[in-house]
Amino acid sequence: MAKKPTKNDALEALDFIINVLKEHEKDLDRLINQLGTITETIGETGEVTTKIEKIEERLSTIQTEISGLIKFISSPREAPTYPHGPPVIVRCKQWQDFKILAAGAETVSYLFKETEKSFQADALKNGRVLTYSGESPQNARLLKIWLSRELEVAEEKIFEGVLAIG
Repeated sequence: MAKKPTKNDALEALDFIINVLKEHEKDLDRLINQLGTITETIGETGEVTTKIEKIEERLSTIQTEISGLIKFISSPREAPTYPHGPPVIVRCKQWQDFKILAAGAETVSYLFKETEKSFQADALKNGRVLTYSGESPQNARLLKIWLSRELEVAEEKIFEGVLAIG
């Protein structure tokens, strides 16, 4: 049976999200400053200036929204409620545990590293990313079919790549 995530797990996930958003806010601020410099350099050339001003407005709006989101996430309040639980990553060390938890997942991704003979599978289910990393099956070509059958997920919902939060 799956262990319910602790409040620490939820706070850790929120802290990660806050840090990512702060980095994006810094990047947006830097881009806005660069656009301002470019605008001044180009001068008032009509159409180009109008387009740059629209881009600056959109970047400013995005920056304001990110700032508001950071304030909202950072502000003390009651424990957040999510329709599908807190956004956490569940790392399974045993394939059988992953198989049980990920059965019927919304989406599944996998990575196969032939040189290292390693295999990673990630599944999105109920707002959580479940992940398994371990030995790879013998035949990599059958991996997608095998995952589909093991996890009871349609093949078209399985892709090679990575599922991640944020």
